[in-house]
Amino acid sequence: MHAAVRRYEGVADPAEAARLVAEGFVPLVRQVPGFVAYYWVDAGNGVMLSTSVFQDRSGTEESIERAARFVRDNLAALLPNPPQVTAGEVVASA
Repeated sequence: MHAAVRRYEGVADPAEAARLVAEGFVPLVRQVPGFVAYYWVDAGNGVMLSTSVFQDRSGTEESIERAARFVRDNLAALLPNPPQVTAGEVVASA
């Protein structure tokens, strides 16, 4: 399995960002081949995190591309700063 974590800082309206992600991005990411799981987390203080898990690296890379497009097209006003993106192979899980 592979995963990608994206950290967004300076989120202007976390509740609205969460609504848009749930209604718009979640259906898109679920369509990526190898999809396992997706989480959108409100970490407080204008910080939100997403975690995408896929069966292979190509799914993770596709999710990163789809997330970038979705943010650009739908969330740019709410997520003013580019995310910190970390991706790699899952080496332990529970």
